[in-house]
Amino acid sequence: MNATVSDATARFAPIVLDELVAEAALLTRIDRKYLVPTAIVPRILDRLGDATRVLEIDGERGSRYGSMYFDTPALTSYHLAARGRRRRFKLRSRHYVDTDAAFLEMKTKGGRGATVKERIAHPTDAVEALTDEGRAYAAAGIAALGLDGALVETLAPTLHTGYRRTTLLLTDGARATIDTELEWVDAWGGSMMCPDLVIVETKSSSRPSEMDRVLWRAGIRPAGVSKFATGLAALRPDLPSNKWSRVLRTHFTQAAHGARAA
Repeated sequence: MNATVSDATARFAPIVLDELVAEAALLTRIDRKYLVPTAIVPRILDRLGDATRVLEIDGERGSRYGSMYFDTPALTSYHLAARGRRRRFKLRSRHYVDTDAAFLEMKTKGGRGATVKERIAHPTDAVEALTDEGRAYAAAGIAALGLDGALVETLAPTLHTGYRRTTLLLTDGARATIDTELEWVDAWGGSMMCPDLVIVETKSSSRPSEMDRVLWRAGIRPAGVSKFATGLAALRPDLPSNKWSRVLRTHFTQAAHGARAA
């Protein structure tokens, strides 16, 4: 686990995965994402209640994640998001590195604005590829949106993201995840690391969680950030990115320029 997060969460009691799911599964979730400077994360965590608990698996309080996002050569998925299309999709394989488990996840947004996220098991020795079963699964989701089903035949690995995640059960029953050691590698050889940046995501009921309120008091507001779209936009400045321009300018431009210069 990132040392900054590890030290700041040492006072929290552990919770196992089954208990975490049982405690938080019944929430009608509202997700909020925040971009937080790594240096102030301890101050944020110090303000959480002592009854906060941290997910622990096999004695570890942080888990390494790897995600490969698939898109067409024309970057259909990216452009649908950049243009704010009501019907859009995102397809990724997610690899839980420490436990060596993998899933293919499809996130779709339909005409009524509802977001649906589903997943199927995926072979851990093929996390950067689509199997026949995976393409069939993606085709069904794309067709349900009324998009051209032929898109699925051109889907290819486009962007890989890596990070270490720490998961908290807050005193009010909400969950929060803290993603550190953020890195991106695209299909064109570009790469970017953001060691000074942390992504915090809260998952709560209709009321703001304890973490939301702590962040707001620190002057940090929710940000429109997507590891896929924002990361790709940072690495590919030729792409349309007005939707994320403020986030890119404030948090990613220097890291992306440094990556290109290297």
